[in-house]
Parts: sequence; structure tokens; C-alpha cells
Amino acid sequence: MSKKLLIDLLKLRDLERVSFEAADPALLKGEIGFKSIRELATFRFTCRRCMDAPCIDSCPVDALQRDEEHVIHRKLNLCIRCKSCIAMCPFGTMPLDLFQVKPDHEIYDISNKEEMKRFADNFPDEMVTLTEEEEDWEKHIYALGDHVLIKDYAWHELP
Repeated sequence: MSKKLLIDLLKLRDLERVSFEAADPALLKGEIGFKSIRELATFRFTCRRCMDAPCIDSCPVDALQRDEEHVIHRKLNLCIRCKSCIAMCPFGTMPLDLFQVKPDHEIYDISNKEEMKRFADNFPDEMVTLTEEEEDWEKHIYALGDHVLIKDYAWHELP
């Protein structure tokens, strides 16, 4: 059984700024550009998928769109990083630094096992760990691709 990356978004939210990001080209499903695992996980699991979606309405360049599952995606070629979507989210789902550009040395390609380990080693208090666990909804652990697990209170669990 191979190790997976377990990212505890509940603990990461306590950080004022996340200094390191992880990416996995396999998670982009053909999109060109960079999206952090944290961005993908935030929209897939944390976002409340509001019917009126003030984040989408506030975007001056129409960079946010929903897919068939109502998951919001950011179009990288359109986004100007104005953060109006972050400000308009009524639930504060998106951290202020979510779309911040990071230098290459702060981005880890976790499709590489060595980089996956180095990424996990950058975080204290088991915020990011390597594990052999599997998805477990009772523990609030969800799969995001083949080798990434996210711990969070997902939108479908909320009252």
C-alpha cells in the first residue's frame, strides 16, 4: 500500500498564511496552469455551494464557474486575483491567501514521492502528514485524487 498525503484543512485554517502549496498535475484533469491542492479541496469539500453564489456574482471577469456537480472552479486564464470572491463568500470558506502566487521553491509537486514527503515535513502539529489511511467519511477524511486525502467538515455534512 502506498503512502498518501493527508491534509487537515481544519488545522490549516488556523494559520494566517500557508507558506507552502502542493500541486498534483493529475488533479487538474487537462487544465493548463497551476491550482493548489488546497484550492481544489476548498471548492470541492468546504464550499457550501450556495444557490445564489455571491462569489460567482462578484467576480468582475467571470473567472468562477460551476460544474455539473455544482462545484465551483476558477478559470486560471481569466482570474485577476482581485479577491472579491473571497470577500463575498458569506461563510468565509476561502482563506485570504488562497490565490496568492507562490515562488517555485514554495510549491511541491506531490506526484513525486520525495516532494510529497518534503511538503508534509514543512508543517507542524500533523497539519499535513503521510498516511496509509483510506477515505473515511465518519472521520471527515475525503479522497481528492488517488494519493491525496483531505480532512475537513464537508459541505454535505452541514445542517
